[in-house]
Amino acid sequence: MSEEELNARHAEKMKKKKAARDKILATKTIEKGLLIVHTGKGKGKSTAAFGLVFRALGNGLKVGVVQFVKGKWETGERKILEHFPEQVTMTAMGDGFTWETQDRQRDIEAAKAAWERAKAMIMDEEHQMVLLDEMNIVLRYDYLDIADVIEFLKTKPADKHVIVTGRNAKDELIELADLVTEMEMVKHPFRAGVKAQKGIEF
Repeated sequence: MSEEELNARHAEKMKKKKAARDKILATKTIEKGLLIVHTGKGKGKSTAAFGLVFRALGNGLKVGVVQFVKGKWETGERKILEHFPEQVTMTAMGDGFTWETQDRQRDIEAAKAAWERAKAMIMDEEHQMVLLDEMNIVLRYDYLDIADVIEFLKTKPADKHVIVTGRNAKDELIELADLVTEMEMVKHPFRAGVKAQKGIEF
């Protein structure tokens, strides 16, 4: 088959594909705020969520970020977002990871304070997107009541996007969510003795 025939066949195939795609897209008419969950054992849950944050900023939206367990850990995304104070409200409420603090009561208090801050941002008219980074971790340890969290999220404003990250997402949250992505680990350098690196993990 000649190059010209291959090109003609390709063009016809793409024309049919576009027509089918356009037909599908015409049926998608709902516009709403989404509840998004990034979970799983693989790397990339917060990374993907911050990608959505940067996409929202590029579209002129205002975003609230509550980091539940990262504490005072300096991250690249936090440093960048500090350059957008008019668009980003960023709060790190945790004192670090639970295995570092080893103080369950302090962790519970920090989680509750973070959740109160998150609820305020979810319900206000100022932010169009709210990221609850690593919230699944505090839910896993039952520092917050999952039933209370679910009931609250059911009442979020219809046009507000809420993103929840962290491994071991509770079934109730997965059921309620509009979009759930599970990151699967295929290979990770940590297992080969490579430590967390600037620009990759933080």
